[in-house]
Amino acid sequence: MLWAILSGIEGNLPAYDAVLADLRRLRQPVEALYVLGDVIAPTVESVALVERLRSPQHPHPQPQVCQGWWEEQLLCLYGLGRTAEPTELIERYGAAMVKTLWEAVPRSVVEWVRSLDFGFFELDCLLIHGSSVSVSDELTPDTPPVQMLDRLMRMDANLLFCGRSGLTFQYALQQGSITSTVVALDGPAERHTVTVRPRQVVGVGNVGRIPGQATYTLYNPYSNIVEFKTVRYGSGRGFQSRTT
Repeated sequence: MLWAILSGIEGNLPAYDAVLADLRRLRQPVEALYVLGDVIAPTVESVALVERLRSPQHPHPQPQVCQGWWEEQLLCLYGLGRTAEPTELIERYGAAMVKTLWEAVPRSVVEWVRSLDFGFFELDCLLIHGSSVSVSDELTPDTPPVQMLDRLMRMDANLLFCGRSGLTFQYALQQGSITSTVVALDGPAERHTVTVRPRQVVGVGNVGRIPGQATYTLYNPYSNIVEFKTVRYGSGRGFQSRTT
């Protein structure tokens, strides 16, 4: 049983098609296809990509799609997000991007985006764009272990797949314990010890951001094997893979 886990297609239909073609070359069939947000981008090509996701071509499974950063910013434009205005969009790209996103993605796509889940919890795995905190939470190989552990323990997941950073990485937390102390003004300090079992955070890559190159992740939930794949399409077609 294989899961294909993608993120960050960003309206790039040729990149998505290249990944699907790569999946057809696999010896094992893909039983589940997860797309962890940032399906859309401020481009009109996003509409065609959404239609492809909603009506997949045989023999690919129906993609399971959750909201990403771009989806949340789109909802904020229509007053449907967690903030009344797309403040993060303006801070990151400037006020002009608000108009660009508004004109590129029609209302029909907004209704579909609104129906998407925040993330998925399958077996002992959390699959999400950012983290259990928000879609904006960017986990990377440089994220402190305590922060990684917090994101995992919020949903009691052993394995967290995320796509916000656009990087492919495998971050392992070893077994151990964490002791915390609560100091009260009117009583003795209380110490609490939590035993931590081995857990992992996996960055699944980015499909559409870099022209001609798409990265994604394969996962076998029974063997716990993670494989990072790089697909090159266009004039420099070919692919490479790395297994960890």
